[in-house]
Amino acid sequence: MAVTPPRHRPLDAQVIPRFAGIRTFMRAPHTTDLAGVDAAVYGIPFDTATSYRTGPRFGPEGIRSASALLRPYNPGLGVDVVESLSIVDLGDFPVSPGDTERTYAQVEEALAPVVEAGIFPLALGGDHSITLAELRAVAKKHGPLALVQLDAHGDTWEEYFGQKFFHGTTFKRALEEGLLDPHASVQAGMRGSLYGAADIEDAREMGFTVLAADDLRALGPDSYGQLVLEKTRGKPVFLSFDIDFLDPAFAPGTGTPEVGGFSTAEALAFLRSLRGIDLAAADVVEVSPPYDGPGQQTALAGANVAYELLSLRALAAQAQQR
Repeated sequence: MAVTPPRHRPLDAQVIPRFAGIRTFMRAPHTTDLAGVDAAVYGIPFDTATSYRTGPRFGPEGIRSASALLRPYNPGLGVDVVESLSIVDLGDFPVSPGDTERTYAQVEEALAPVVEAGIFPLALGGDHSITLAELRAVAKKHGPLALVQLDAHGDTWEEYFGQKFFHGTTFKRALEEGLLDPHASVQAGMRGSLYGAADIEDAREMGFTVLAADDLRALGPDSYGQLVLEKTRGKPVFLSFDIDFLDPAFAPGTGTPEVGGFSTAEALAFLRSLRGIDLAAADVVEVSPPYDGPGQQTALAGANVAYELLSLRALAAQAQQR
């Protein structure tokens, strides 16, 4: 059976150079028409819920600019993302600076038709509080999700500065709302000083599998991938990648940097080990361009992480076509 080529395709870099054109993710068409779309990238430029350095509101813009360097074929996973998926950039969803809960409602409303259409949604953040709104929208269609989180922080606090909705409380709220299955979920990369041992142990008591950075490094990509596949089997997966998973030597442009993190090469290996998961939605959060280096290495890392997530989805699309 002949496979219909994707309707939406990025600009051809051999016709229009990569330094030219309007900045969309991977130079994909900007449209809100969902017809013929397999994957939709969108921004949530919101950082009201940060606890230290603001700036992730500029993350979607920074990631899009860096993504101009991306090419269609991913040799690490052996997949042509552009040939496998019809990809568009929906632009940025509306947000309300200073009002987290109103922003959640706006994101949920904007994301609902994307999810209902069966399109793979990939968000560019924004601080990590935005993930709660995404989870609400995706769980309405799929039910409780398996969370695969790569992050320096677990984000399962009860509150911060008296606020229930904050970038450090996201996954506790999600659990309380029935959006996640904790026993099918894996948090990995946690490190840094804590307010107390409960910062990590509470997440384990909630049912999450929690891998501190040293444990993840000892486990390695292959064993990590096997663990995630076993834990998430039979469940749709939401993958959330906080850029502070990377060491600040590789990603200085983030709100709460923690030393002792991972290199970009290690991050790619962990992501590629997840081949075969049922990826329903994903995001890349906490990229803060005001704190990035002159080469925008954090934004570049974020763009490549997003590309790997699209590649995992493209592999699944290929498997379905066989």
